[in-house]
Amino acid sequence: MVAYDELGSLVPIKRTLQAIDCQNRANKDSEEPSNKRVRPLSRVSSLANLISPVRNGAVRRFGQTIQSMSFRGDGSGGKTPGVPQKPCSKAAAPTPPKRRNSTLWSETLDVHQKGTFSTKEIKRQEAIFELTRGEQDLIEDLQLARKAYHDPMLKLSIMSEEELSHIFGDLDAYIPLHEDLLAQLATATGPDGTVGQIGQIVVSWLPGLNAYRDYCSNQVAAKALLDQKKQDRRVQDFLQRCLESPFSRKLDLWSFLDIPRSRLFKYPLLLKEILKHTAPEHPDTPHLELAITIIQDVLSDINMKKGESESQYYIDKLEYLDDRQRDPRIDQCKSLLCHGELRNKSGTKLHVFLFTELLVMTRPVTRNEHHCFQVYRQPIPVQDLVLEDLQDGDVKMGGSFRGAFSNSDKAKNIFRVRFHDPSQGQSHTLQVNDVFHKQQWLNCLRSAISVHHPADVTTSASSPAEADENCPLTPVGATSASSSLCGDETPSPTSSSPSSRSSSSSSSPLSSPSPKHKTKKDKRSLSALGKRKETMV
Repeated sequence: MVAYDELGSLVPIKRTLQAIDCQNRANKDSEEPSNKRVRPLSRVSSLANLISPVRNGAVRRFGQTIQSMSFRGDGSGGKTPGVPQKPCSKAAAPTPPKRRNSTLWSETLDVHQKGTFSTKEIKRQEAIFELTRGEQDLIEDLQLARKAYHDPMLKLSIMSEEELSHIFGDLDAYIPLHEDLLAQLATATGPDGTVGQIGQIVVSWLPGLNAYRDYCSNQVAAKALLDQKKQDRRVQDFLQRCLESPFSRKLDLWSFLDIPRSRLFKYPLLLKEILKHTAPEHPDTPHLELAITIIQDVLSDINMKKGESESQYYIDKLEYLDDRQRDPRIDQCKSLLCHGELRNKSGTKLHVFLFTELLVMTRPVTRNEHHCFQVYRQPIPVQDLVLEDLQDGDVKMGGSFRGAFSNSDKAKNIFRVRFHDPSQGQSHTLQVNDVFHKQQWLNCLRSAISVHHPADVTTSASSPAEADENCPLTPVGATSASSSLCGDETPSPTSSSPSSRSSSSSSSPLSSPSPKHKTKKDKRSLSALGKRKETMV
């Protein structure tokens, strides 16, 4: 029997504690990462890997929940073998939009069959195939507009039946029309996939497109109602959900409603493409030429009806502050040639309408949640209208405090409109956003003026007696000082069309004598006056 002293009796206890400590360290090394080295972030697949496995069920479930939250830099997506993953809706990739089939006709043929056709015949069949495929796409879009938009909004009472009828029109009525063309083309298709003759089919089918007259005429009012209903949160939420859905192809509702109109204007292009690749001796040639004439007449009639409807819609939206502003010629306007937002010399935004008989400047206002246009100044009859194309920098526009004291920023893309007789009303210096839109306005204004005065042209200078929009009328014969104060200009060299330059000396009532009677002194004087710049009073 071995005896232990008092100090030696502690030795077995110490050894026991050391053995337990070694065992615990061994367990730690096998169960959890070492604390002596740092794992790089890219190798950490999930927060759950940093949590030691324990037997506590609540903590284990917590670790499994966090496991779905992976680091962005990890390409593995936070997946750990053997551990069930819970789907995370936010991390799911969005469903890609539905794409249209873009297969060409030649791609439907095998190699041996493709070699039996000439290049010209392949191009002709490609054009016919594009016409056929376009009809199929149009039918699908019309059906989609009904099933995905109209019917759900009616069922959910998001819009009333009357409102939906006003916006969608009779879309269902046009589906059989296009299905009929598809059926005829299918009948004319041979076993080899080619269409022999298509001319007679389109000649007999195209007049049916006149059914779109009412639909296109109603588009302006339908678009305005749809924009108004978008202010409703329920409508806005529904349309946004549809836009984010794959079936929409990232197109909004109006894009679907406008597809029939845009399709109408593709028919002449498609028929011309077919005719281009059709041999002159082919039986289809005279029928295709007749079909192009028919569709152009149909589109001309639809455009005329649409123009009358659009013109009347905006005429009804005009609001007059004074009865004297209402020109009786407004009732004779059957078409709206051009309209859009411009700025006047003081920087005020104006919505300008060019009707066939009148040029009307307005300010958009809202009355009882309805948009209308308040007439600004006196409308200018087109027959009394004078157009002046101004060069960039000829006029200094207002609208900002800093700009009032700066000479560095000169106005660009500007023109002026006024009465032939300055005593009838003020002139208006208008600014457009860019050169392209300025040219559009000038073309429309010149075309409208030429109807009433075929020999008249755009002038590039203002009359000394002209009254600008920011100053009162200047009597004829006033001093040059008062004329300069109002910012009046004498003729200045600007860019104008060749036809206008050729006839301005003989047709304009305000033009100077013929160039052959001008002396060199007179020319130098006019040139010096033309270089004067107009500034805002």
